[in-house]
Amino acid sequence: MHDIEQSIGFLLSKGYQRAWAIMREEIEPHDLTPPQFALLSFLWQQDGLTQVELSEKAQIDRSTVGGLIDRLERNGLLERRQHPQDRRAYKIYLTEPGKNMESILTACAERASARFTAGLNNHECTELKRMLEILRGERRVYETPSC
Repeated sequence: MHDIEQSIGFLLSKGYQRAWAIMREEIEPHDLTPPQFALLSFLWQQDGLTQVELSEKAQIDRSTVGGLIDRLERNGLLERRQHPQDRRAYKIYLTEPGKNMESILTACAERASARFTAGLNNHECTELKRMLEILRGERRVYETPSC
C-alpha cells in the first residue's frame, strides 16, 4: 500500500507550506508577502530589470508579477520607468525606501531560514540545497534515482 505521507511530492508540498508560513510570519510586519520579497531580492541584486526579466528570474507568470509590482509601487518600494529602447516596456527600479529595506528584510529571511532548517546541521542544509537544485532542474543528474 502506498503511504501518501511518505511520498516525495507530499513531503515537498508540506515543506513548502511550512517555509512559506514561516517567511510570511517574519515579513508580515513590513506588509509584504513572500513573492513580493522575492521580487525585491532580485532587484537588490540587479536594479532596473524589466517585468519579463523579473518574471523569468522569479519563475512567476508575467500577469502575476504585474500585480506584485503594482502593490510594491503603491507601497513606495519601487517604480516603473519607460524602457529607453522599447516604448512598450518598463524597467523596474527600487526607490530609496525599497533600497533601505534590504538589510531589514534580509535579516527576516535569514531568521526564517534558520527557523525552517533548525533541525538540520550545516552538512544536511548543504545537501538539501543540492538536492533541491537537482529537483528544480538546475543541475544535471547522471544516474537514475531510486525513489
